[in-house]
Amino acid sequence: MNNQHKNISLLADAPIRKVLWKFFLPAFTGVVINSLYNIVDRIFVGQGVGAIALSGLSVVFPIMIIMMAFGMLIGMGAGVRISIHLGKKEYQKAEGVLGNAFVLLIITSLVITVVGFLVKDPLLRMFGASIETMEYANDYLKIILLGTILNMVGFSLNNIIRSEGNAKIAMYSMLISAGTNIILDPIFIFVLDMGVQGVALATIISQFILCIWVLRHFRSRFSVVRLRFANLSLSWPIILSIITIGFSPFAMQFASSIVHGIFNAQLISYGGDLAVGAMGIIISVAMLVVMSIIAINMAAQPIFGFNYGAGNFVRVKQTLSISLKAAIVVSIVGFAVMELFPGVVIKMFNASDPELLEIGKKGLRIFMLGLPVVGFQIIAGNYFQSTGKAGIAAVISLLRQVIVLIPMLLFLPTVWGLTGVWVSAPLSDLVSGVISFIFLSREVKRLDRAIATPKAV
Repeated sequence: MNNQHKNISLLADAPIRKVLWKFFLPAFTGVVINSLYNIVDRIFVGQGVGAIALSGLSVVFPIMIIMMAFGMLIGMGAGVRISIHLGKKEYQKAEGVLGNAFVLLIITSLVITVVGFLVKDPLLRMFGASIETMEYANDYLKIILLGTILNMVGFSLNNIIRSEGNAKIAMYSMLISAGTNIILDPIFIFVLDMGVQGVALATIISQFILCIWVLRHFRSRFSVVRLRFANLSLSWPIILSIITIGFSPFAMQFASSIVHGIFNAQLISYGGDLAVGAMGIIISVAMLVVMSIIAINMAAQPIFGFNYGAGNFVRVKQTLSISLKAAIVVSIVGFAVMELFPGVVIKMFNASDPELLEIGKKGLRIFMLGLPVVGFQIIAGNYFQSTGKAGIAAVISLLRQVIVLIPMLLFLPTVWGLTGVWVSAPLSDLVSGVISFIFLSREVKRLDRAIATPKAV
């Protein structure tokens, strides 16, 4: 209980900048290390197996995003609910959410594994696998599917560790897991000559370690909310409360998978397998920047949820303001690096194929043009999600990923070819950024009224 009081006092009373910084550092370390999962996998495959194998992994990526979407549906939905319950001092309800989330994760992951094996071949073809890349994609996906339960339980429960205010423990989780993956990748590829199967095996071993680590935490004295057997019976009201909040990140991730599939199909049509490989590299480095912004979200989420639940809207607004400024700075710095050094970035993944280098350099520069406004949108969506406004959060998420992007992605390549595929992303970012700004401006006015007259929200 001492740990519980310590975390609650920090969320309720400590200066916002201090709390954000305290939560950001471990979150940033964790997500950057976690991003290295995909980056290191692609680097070792690109350098050790070849450019076509790299394209094969890129085809699997949309399917992995779908798996992650279900993990976010439960993990982030439960995390926000737990933060709000803690803000209201409803400790038993918070533990009830944790228990239900754990059972949901097990059931969902088993269903995904079975369905995944039944439909993996048509899915891979739908997401852009060609005759040349199908073998690599299949070899990788079969092993990844076997580790679905490890991935979902570990990833989702680690998000809840962060939501209860234990940011450092959540960071250690990712360091241990990703560190294991980084060590095993070169052993399985270069020493044991296992190719893409070795990369997949390294991934699920590291996920197994993460899963054990987080389960041990929730049974220890260090947890704020405890995983108890009494809370493992499913409750429909709790399940609904998790899903309504988790739907926004779920929709964003699921839509992202569909968009990746369309991207791959258009890239195959207008640029071939190497364009798909280039896209895999671009997505990897883009995720490194985006995950840095998501680290700000992770730091802000428990502060938003706790103080919104407690009715402390001054702290909510302060958290929003600081988070937005930090995210914009990260976006601009990331944009500058990608525009100035595209060749260096592409060569990290494969230095032997000049055609891949040229396609990747041009694609990276164009794709990243909208990056300066992406940080704003991510923080805006997180704010609405963390304060229980799931509908608005879903709209903001879907704007960039579906509503604006897909029509552009289908139309622009017919006019500009491969260039049109790359241009679709920044144009979507700019349009959806303007609409997100309108939503958030209205919300800030509501917060101001709530601060002046607490019954206004």
